Amino acid sequence: MKIDFTKIAEYIPYMMGGIWITLQVAFATALIGSIIGLLLSFAYRRKGWMQNLTMFWVDFFRGTPLLFQLMLFHYGLPQITGWVPTPYVSAIVVFSLNSSAYLSEILRAGIESIDKGQIEAAHALGVSNLDISFSIIIPQALHNVLPAIMNEFITLVKETSVVSIISLQDIMRRQAIVSAATYRFFEPILVVGLMYYVLNKILSYLGKILERKISYDKA
Repeated sequence: MKIDFTKIAEYIPYMMGGIWITLQVAFATALIGSIIGLLLSFAYRRKGWMQNLTMFWVDFFRGTPLLFQLMLFHYGLPQITGWVPTPYVSAIVVFSLNSSAYLSEILRAGIESIDKGQIEAAHALGVSNLDISFSIIIPQALHNVLPAIMNEFITLVKETSVVSIISLQDIMRRQAIVSAATYRFFEPILVVGLMYYVLNKILSYLGKILERKISYDKA
């Protein structure tokens, strides 16, 4: 069978519509995952049960496949609770929790890279722990690990492709629908691969601009 992109030309706008779903999931989970990851990174600094719980959280989500986590939540949880989440809800919840485990390690490294003398000086001046966290620790930690955070976000965009397994209408799911409708597989897959490539190149470029801007503002 010859390669013929004219057979799927009319379906390309439909497949491109999945980009919006992919970006929705990626941005939402990056935001929620960052907040949870930041809380986990602070919790890890506490000795005792909070540190142990954080270590278990990180080990579980980093030590099991994302596909397993998604299927456990979307298909396994309803059997126990009776609550059936929508594919969109399942994707947001699972990706947020999974991303938080990776981001917590990144943010923890950023926090530990901060000169402890700044924090000690702030304590000596009577600055509250809350103000120290929001004015000294978090801004510097984010700046120190911004490239790693951007890499995690780009990885997240690519990993969202597994949501097609729970029928969420992302790029990969739409590709499968087009392939089934046209009996063409190579062309839709190639088009989708190009979409992911261009999308991630754009995000990488925007990440570099953001990094340069933050470095300039700090200087």
